[in-house]
Amino acid sequence: MELAYIPSPSRGVLHLGPIPLRGYAFCIIIGVFVAVWLGNKRWIARGGRAGTVADIAVWAVPFGLVGGRLYHVITDYELYFSEGRDWVDAFKVWEGGLGIWGAIALGAVGAWIGARRRGIPLPAYADAIAPGIALAQAIGRWGNWFNQELYGRATDVPWALKITSSTDGRVPGTYHPTFLYESLWCIGVALLVIWADRRFKLGHGRAFALYVAAYCVGRGWIEYMRVDDAHHILGLRLNDWTAMIVFLLAVLYIVVSSKKRPGREAVVEPGADAEAADDKADDAGGDAEASDDRTDGDTEPEAEDATESDTDVADVKDEAESAGKKS
Repeated sequence: MELAYIPSPSRGVLHLGPIPLRGYAFCIIIGVFVAVWLGNKRWIARGGRAGTVADIAVWAVPFGLVGGRLYHVITDYELYFSEGRDWVDAFKVWEGGLGIWGAIALGAVGAWIGARRRGIPLPAYADAIAPGIALAQAIGRWGNWFNQELYGRATDVPWALKITSSTDGRVPGTYHPTFLYESLWCIGVALLVIWADRRFKLGHGRAFALYVAAYCVGRGWIEYMRVDDAHHILGLRLNDWTAMIVFLLAVLYIVVSSKKRPGREAVVEPGADAEAADDKADDAGGDAEASDDRTDGDTEPEAEDATESDTDVADVKDEAESAGKKS
């Protein structure tokens, strides 16, 4: 008997006239905005210019979308190129199917191009944007809820996900909401990176590596719960092997980087500190001029009052001398 469950939306798209509004796409877009917003705040706190994160994101986001789609299509090629399938569906990103591994890998290439054009170190940029990426993933996972996809094993727990669609081999029922598990895990990863960065002053890409390692730990056990079709190697899903390998590489980078480049970058964006100092000097100069104006305005009335007082004294003396002569 089902006492409680998480309902699935009856459809993942709404039509505003001829324009389709897809839940999956909205989740991705909102996630990108959150990542850029938080990354910008962290970048400014590190001494960078406002707007730099967004400028580099213009390169990173398109590369990331292409990379995420490529990874999905390559690892699940039978969904698009096997008999009875239409290869054109490989371009329908809005229907779901973005591999985070490909998105981060190719997105890093785009970020490298953008960072090189701005003359800033990519590791520092990656550290600033890392928690935002985790939050973007947390939001983006809700796109799977709109599409009724990527759920776990059948269960009757109160937070089970109710699947009602029967397309593409789905069997209606209640399943573990792995999209929700991963969303919550990613929020935890973001908080972990923010805390560790403040506590240990992580630099030279170590905050980003911590995000990668922490995400891989969660993705490993969540991936193990999923029941959608996937390639297996030695009994484990392909993404489980990917998570383990990437986790080891991330931890290795943290260890080696800590020994070779301890501490944090003193300057993350050349010229940003000088511009900030000039702005402060301009503000101080404006305050000083305003103070001088107020001082000048207060002094003139006092001078006029002093002149009038001297005139009154002279008049009194003249009247006294005139009275003395008459007497």
